[in-house]
Amino acid sequence: MQPALLYPHVPVLNREVLAYLNPKNKGRYLDATLGAGGHAEAILKACQPDGELIGFDLDEEALSIAEDRLHSFSNRIHMFHRSYAQLEQTLLELGWDALDGALFDLGVSSMQVDKANRGFSFLKEGPLDMRFDASSPLTAQEVVNQWSQAELVSILHDYGEEPKAYAIARAICATRPLETTTQLAAVVMQVYHGRRGKIHPATRTFQAVRIAVNNELQTAESGIRAAASHLKDEGRIAVISFHSLEDRVVKEFFRQESKDCICPPEQPTCTCGHKATLKILTKKPVLASEDEIKINPRSRSAKLRVAQKIG
Repeated sequence: MQPALLYPHVPVLNREVLAYLNPKNKGRYLDATLGAGGHAEAILKACQPDGELIGFDLDEEALSIAEDRLHSFSNRIHMFHRSYAQLEQTLLELGWDALDGALFDLGVSSMQVDKANRGFSFLKEGPLDMRFDASSPLTAQEVVNQWSQAELVSILHDYGEEPKAYAIARAICATRPLETTTQLAAVVMQVYHGRRGKIHPATRTFQAVRIAVNNELQTAESGIRAAASHLKDEGRIAVISFHSLEDRVVKEFFRQESKDCICPPEQPTCTCGHKATLKILTKKPVLASEDEIKINPRSRSAKLRVAQKIG
């Protein structure tokens, strides 16, 4: 077993997550994005001796680390190499009818970015991969080299919020085939004429391609919806996001599910029949403290939103 200090994952907003989820003995919890198991470890400790947890992850390397880290909880944790989009099927397999709490830690992890061979980083040369699940057929190389210019413009604009989406897409098409992360980053830098702002010019392009490869936003919305629907009365769902697109998905879902009516505001009478299922507990997203940011700079962009099932 690896010593605790060697585990590469520092769970973001861990204290705040525990305070909101408030895990209890005999409770049943979901860690939809297990990673290296930091959040899961904290939840399992808090709900001992008989609380249980389901953990999902598409990354087999991360899952291996989590299995090692959480070996002492093996009788209380159920780990799966699958997407949290398969939550319903998994609950049926385990015979669980409901959850006391659920956690989603969205986006790419620092340990994935740090490994050049995964292709997530524009600062390290590696293959254009960017898959969370190495068995998935779609890679960043296919997106960059085979998708049309119009498709590239669309994802750069929609998933990267890139102001130079058209110019970058055109430059990619004129330069391809591209094989490595540094080649793609160089194309973006040429469009920006080497100028750097607060963030590296390639940040938005890499984010857009990664989201497209992993279908992140659609999967997140469906997974969060499924988890919320399986919460027990007064059960809580906590979601950590790292960029505005993810946060928008969470904020909009919580907003919609906290209303009794979701008809257009100009409609004089309600015809939707919608009933509120969630109570929002965080009017504004919870942010990392300055002390946490010093220890874990990645936490600077983290936003935590929490809602509770209406009983």
